[in-house]
Amino acid sequence: MSDATTASVPVVPTPGAGAPRKTRVAVLFGGRSGEHAISASTAAGVLRAIDRDRYDVVPVGITREGRWVIAADDPERWQIADGRLPEVTAESGAEVVLSLTQGERTLRVLEPGQVPALLGEVDVVFPLLHGPFGEDGTVQGLLELADVHYVGAGVLASAVGMDKHFMKLVLAGQGLAVGPYAVIRPRDWERDRAACVAAVEPLGLPLFVKPARAGSSLGISRVDDLADLPAAVDAAREHDPKVVVEAGIDGREIECAVLGGRDGAPTRASLPGEIVVDHDSHAFYDFEAKYLDEAHVDLRCPAELPQHVIDEIREVAVRTFEAVEAEGLSRVDVFVTDDERVIVNEINTMPGFTPFSMYPRMWEASGVTYPELVDELIQLALERRTGLR
Repeated sequence: MSDATTASVPVVPTPGAGAPRKTRVAVLFGGRSGEHAISASTAAGVLRAIDRDRYDVVPVGITREGRWVIAADDPERWQIADGRLPEVTAESGAEVVLSLTQGERTLRVLEPGQVPALLGEVDVVFPLLHGPFGEDGTVQGLLELADVHYVGAGVLASAVGMDKHFMKLVLAGQGLAVGPYAVIRPRDWERDRAACVAAVEPLGLPLFVKPARAGSSLGISRVDDLADLPAAVDAAREHDPKVVVEAGIDGREIECAVLGGRDGAPTRASLPGEIVVDHDSHAFYDFEAKYLDEAHVDLRCPAELPQHVIDEIREVAVRTFEAVEAEGLSRVDVFVTDDERVIVNEINTMPGFTPFSMYPRMWEASGVTYPELVDELIQLALERRTGLR
């Protein structure tokens, strides 16, 4: 998909004598994963909501090939509309690089045949990247090397949260309830498919087959007959060679937003929300239901649950956040069974963040507006020191 819109290089503002410089925020989005368009849509919401009186904003898009470019500061350009999926391309703007020199924290513009131009110092990066090569600790590691503040979880928490296999191991190790599952590693599937199917069979039916390190329901299949398992595994492997197979859990799917507190303030959880899917249209909450078919999805926030269950969900969400040592923000997804057990499905360390996504909607229902949420996350990032902590 081509992009005829070319972003101009932003001018670094020069404050008057004695006037404080605004905090410069690089909003980073796009990326190499299958969730490129979702990331761009998330950026549209943040670009629209961020307080321009407080922050000097530099939108930086990452193409599917990994090129960093100055992107249009235009929320309409990056949102999903009428089934159109936005995309960052090499034509979106001038290429930029982030200095990796400790303490420098600068962006430089690369123009063909020109000496690299200094764009200016960046105070904090808001990495609105979803999926591999962005949400999985890779970009977080780059930002640590660059010695720059950034919003959200660090390298380890991002990597653990992205990999459903290791996430379940960590959560279970901290005494949190997770559902039965099996892991199909690439070497096992390539060597003996029949043995993999046999190992999965005790989980029963239905099964949910997922790429181990992908989000937004990409590559996920529901399996109601073991004969369909190989095709489901192959579909998941299009996104990740490692696959997680989960036993179906009979219960309501509930989500809870978590916000990392400042020093001396507790990490807190929102009121929980619930996604109710029209199962005549979608077998589960898949990519199309999330982003392209809102008419058949009912997002309810707060979820209608007994108060003691709400309290337990919020406690479990905070425990999950702390178990992986997340920072800033996360969304924790759980199942609530008929006998009111709370089972953790997963933690998402960079959840969908458009104004209509569940994460900000749950905070809205809890008394925190979308612009307030954006501001608090930036302030949390600025207060957190870079490097080991």
